[in-house]
Amino acid sequence: MSGLIPQQFIENLLDRTDLAELIGSRITLKKAGANYKARCPFHDEKTPSFNVRPDKGFYHCFGCGAHGDAISFVREFEGLDFTAAVEELARRAGLEVPYDKVASQQIRQSRTLTDALDYAREFYRNRLASTEGQLAREYLAARGLDDAIIELYQLGFAPGAGTALYNAASEELRKPLIETGTVSDRYGRPRDLFRNRVMFPIRNTRGRTVAFGGRTLGDDKAKYINSPESDAFHKSREIYGLFEARQALRHIDKLLVVEGYMDVIALAQFGIHYAVAAMGTATNQDSLAALLKQTRHLVFCFDGDTAGHRAADRAMENALELLEDGIHLQFLMLPEGEDPDTLIRKEGAEAFEKRIQQARPLSRYLFDRMQEGLDLSLPENQGELRSRVEPLLSRMPRGSLRDAMWHEMLRLCRPPRTWQPGSAGRNGGNRNPGPAPSTPQERVPVRLSKNHMVCLAMLEAPEMAVELKDLCRQDRQLDKAAGFAEWLDQQGLRTRRQVYQTLARSPADQARFRSLFDGIEHLPGREEALDSARALLAPNDEARQKQRLKALAEKARDLNFADLGPEERQQLKASLSAHQGKHG
Repeated sequence: MSGLIPQQFIENLLDRTDLAELIGSRITLKKAGANYKARCPFHDEKTPSFNVRPDKGFYHCFGCGAHGDAISFVREFEGLDFTAAVEELARRAGLEVPYDKVASQQIRQSRTLTDALDYAREFYRNRLASTEGQLAREYLAARGLDDAIIELYQLGFAPGAGTALYNAASEELRKPLIETGTVSDRYGRPRDLFRNRVMFPIRNTRGRTVAFGGRTLGDDKAKYINSPESDAFHKSREIYGLFEARQALRHIDKLLVVEGYMDVIALAQFGIHYAVAAMGTATNQDSLAALLKQTRHLVFCFDGDTAGHRAADRAMENALELLEDGIHLQFLMLPEGEDPDTLIRKEGAEAFEKRIQQARPLSRYLFDRMQEGLDLSLPENQGELRSRVEPLLSRMPRGSLRDAMWHEMLRLCRPPRTWQPGSAGRNGGNRNPGPAPSTPQERVPVRLSKNHMVCLAMLEAPEMAVELKDLCRQDRQLDKAAGFAEWLDQQGLRTRRQVYQTLARSPADQARFRSLFDGIEHLPGREEALDSARALLAPNDEARQKQRLKALAEKARDLNFADLGPEERQQLKASLSAHQGKHG
């Protein structure tokens, strides 16, 4: 619908919007000359790298690359689409968006539907507070919900009478209630869809009701039912609990994706306000894409039974095509027989938060699942693992994460190290296999520049960066190593795992170090790389002596021998004598 808003109006709206005032109403800005600075609201950082240029009408983050104007800021910060963002800015400026007739009609129709659904939400809330809502209140109390959390999520009660909502609605609201499926006229007469159920309103990012979920209080065959899709409700686009999470948190760093309404509400009651539930199947690509529009860090929480693992597998497989560098997905499998609602009430918020922090990254979950039932000491099972993993990795976009997972697959499968490109036939077979390699195999010697070797050493042992950074800065040949060491030290990284986790979450750092090991076809062994760094920290005495001898000889050649000081003449003679005694 953005194409139906005149471009001239958009430009005038941007001109009338004070960007510093708009952004400053949401985050804390500090004056920096004619501009403003702040900690970026779109990624975690310790020092401000988010810059606002009111005179130019744009913002830019030098950390994560976020960039745009007032409309793009509102879209990203509030999670709105383009049209909603323009309407929000127009509202602030006291303007009305000049849609054409067709667009205006569509918007009026959509607003009529949400007006009807908002009415239904208030109707259900009032019924919960009435005498006929006694059973529903007792049910919610038995589930451990207090009045504050019931109010926050606007829970309600649908009476058992078949037309209670329809009869209470005005004539102008009855038709939109039927259009949304909240009232059914399938058999030629109106009948409420939800009867004798606890009601969970589903709200969009602007807080408007778009659908409902209902939990039976009787012996209905379906324990939960949801509103059907309509012009107001598209399951794959909506996320239950997102509006409430945005109300509670200034900025959402990550989302915990759970499976049920009660899981979201129970976690919020215990202070975990970033839990949400996808309205469509949380494991399909449309729902995953909708979640990733909100944040680049998702933690999927599933029951630890067979069905939970199947759902986690589907989420993993469908996420692979969306896994650009910088996206971080984790999997939290709960003990069998537990769900978030029951578990957090048993062990408390602190213990549950600890489980979230220890959730397995997607890469580890993938390899753990693919290895199940395999003995990787057997060549046959190594081949089986590769046949399982390789098709999955091939679906991922090119990037650092896919490369790292590919190397992990090769490590687990232990490919023969003596294989050389060109040895395989067109169909993958070996045309001339020759004699079997001897065991154990010898490592192919690797010759890399000192720059590369020191970088590899710090990748193996990041704690060395503290000692290496000053030495690297003093040697022009170690420019890459100096930058890598400085970054490792600033980030406080002390293990290889921490390095990978930090790079996986920071597109800016990925771009900075993407070419660090370009051109390396074979990696040296760990000890070989570490030896190169140790040599830099503690240079060989003989090497230092040769350098000193060379310097004295050059000085003696440029000057007369007599011009050397007594100590220098003695050192030169002693060095020459030692050199002749060793090689004479």
